[in-house]
Amino acid sequence: MADPIMLEVFKNRFSAVAEEMGIVLQKTAYSPNIKERRDFSCAVFDSEGKLVAQASHIPVHLGSMPMSVRSAIDHLDFEEGDMAVLNDPYRGGTHLPDITVIAPVFIDGKLTFFVSNRAHHSDVGGSTAGSMPLSRSIFEEGLIIPPVKIMKKGKPVEEVIQFIKSNVRTPDEREGDFMAQISANKTGIKRLKELVEKYSLQTVLHYTQALNDYAEKIMRNRISQIPEGSYTFTDYMEDDGAGNRDIKISVKITVNGSDAVVDFSESGDQTEGSINAVRSITVSAVYYAFRSLIREDVPTNDGCFRPIRIITRKGSVVDCVHPYPVAGGNVETSQRIVDVVLGALSKAVPDEIPSASQGTMNNITIGGINPKTGKPFTYYETIGGGMGAFLGGDGESGIQSHMTNTLNTPVEALEFEYPLMVEQYRLRKNSGGDGVYRGGDGITRQIKLLTDCEITVISERRERPPYGLAGGKPASVGENIVIQDGKVIKEKGKFSRRLKKGDSIIIHTPGGGGYGRKRD
Repeated sequence: MADPIMLEVFKNRFSAVAEEMGIVLQKTAYSPNIKERRDFSCAVFDSEGKLVAQASHIPVHLGSMPMSVRSAIDHLDFEEGDMAVLNDPYRGGTHLPDITVIAPVFIDGKLTFFVSNRAHHSDVGGSTAGSMPLSRSIFEEGLIIPPVKIMKKGKPVEEVIQFIKSNVRTPDEREGDFMAQISANKTGIKRLKELVEKYSLQTVLHYTQALNDYAEKIMRNRISQIPEGSYTFTDYMEDDGAGNRDIKISVKITVNGSDAVVDFSESGDQTEGSINAVRSITVSAVYYAFRSLIREDVPTNDGCFRPIRIITRKGSVVDCVHPYPVAGGNVETSQRIVDVVLGALSKAVPDEIPSASQGTMNNITIGGINPKTGKPFTYYETIGGGMGAFLGGDGESGIQSHMTNTLNTPVEALEFEYPLMVEQYRLRKNSGGDGVYRGGDGITRQIKLLTDCEITVISERRERPPYGLAGGKPASVGENIVIQDGKVIKEKGKFSRRLKKGDSIIIHTPGGGGYGRKRD
C-alpha cells in the first residue's frame, strides 16, 4: 500500500528534479532561444524509458520524449557517466532543431532511472539559416543525429561534438548549449541519487510505481465522466509550403467506460511540404489534450496515458514516414491536432472545452552575418497570440498556447544579441472572436533588419480562422507582411525570402475564438 502523504511527497520530489534540471539548463545555456525563450523541456524516466515525472515545460517535447529515450535504450549500451544525444524525428524526435540529451542513472551499479532534456537549437544546418526551411525532404532540414554517445564514462566525446559543430552555422553557440544540456542531466542524476540515499531504493521504486497507478486511476475516472460514444471533428492545414492546400486532419474519439480510442485514420496523406508530423508529435498532442481535462494536481507520467489508445495511419500527415520533411509538423500540425481533438471533445463535454486558440506558433527564422562580429547568426522565435474563450471567461491575450509553452525573446535581449531592431511589439486589438466571452487578442511584432538576411516564416491560420464554440465568433486570421525597398508586400502563411538591410517584417498573429452567442 502507498501512504497518501508519502505519495504527495514523492510526486513533488520527482517533479522538483525535472524543474531543477530546467533551471540549470536555462541559466547555463548560450543561446537566447534557450536562456530567454526557455525552449526546452526536462523529465525523469524509469529504467525502461517510461515517464516518471516532468517539469512544466513544453507539451510537444514532453509527450514525445519517452520514444527518444526508448530509442536510445534500444540502440546503445549505457555505462555510468555516459550520455546519448539524438534528434531523429523518426526515432522519437519532433523536428531536427530539437535535440535530446539522455543520461542513465546508476544506483549501486544498477541502471535504475534515466534523466533527459530536449532543447531547440537555433541552427542545426540545412538549406536555410535556423533549420526551418520550406523543405521537400528531411535532408534539407539539417543534420540528422541518430542515438550516439556524447559522453562516455564522464568525458565528452569530442569527435561527436566536433562533427555536429562542423555542420551548423553557429558552432560555438551549439557547443555551449550542449554543455548546458549535459549539466542539466548531471543535476538530475545527483538529485535522484540523493533521493535514494534518503529513502532507500526500494521505497523510491515503490512510489515510482504507485504514482503511475495513481495517475492512471485519476485519468480513468476522468474519462469515465465523458458520455460514452464516438465524437468526430475535422479541420485543415491551409497549405504545406509546397503548393498543396487544405490538408485534412480528422479524428474520431470513442469513449467506452474508462478507456478512450483516438483514431486519426481518416486524416490526409503525408505531403510534399514540411508540415508532416511523425507519430510521436501526434501522441504528444493527444496526451496534452486529455491531460488538460484533469483539474486535480495529478502527476503527469506514463500511468496518466495508459487508458488512451491512439490509432494513426502510416503515410498520413499525422504519421509520416522517412524521408518526408517534418520541420513544420512539430510546430504547426501539432497545434491543429490539438484543435481537432478538443473540437471532438467539445461535442462530448461542451461546457468544459474552450474555443480554438490561435492554432499556430508563427515561426520566424532570420539569419545572416553579424556585422559586429563577422560571424553567422541565427535567430528563431515563435510568437504568441490569442487563447480561446471558454464558459465563464475570456481568452488570454498575447500568450503562447497549447503545444508550445515558451516565453518570448525580450526586445532588449533580441537587439543586444542580433543585428535586428524591434519597431513594434504590441497586442493586436479586437483580433479575438466575439461572443458572450471574448477570445484573446493576438500580437503584432515588427522587426527591422540591420544587415542583409534570409528569412523563413512558417505559420497557419492565415486563411482559416480559429473557431468559436457555442455560437461564439471565430477570431481574426493572422497576416505576414514584408516591407522591402519601401514596398509593402503581403506574404503567404509560409514563405522564404532574402531581405536587405533596412527592410522589415511584420507578423500579425491570430486571436482566439469567442465562446457563446451574444443576444441582440
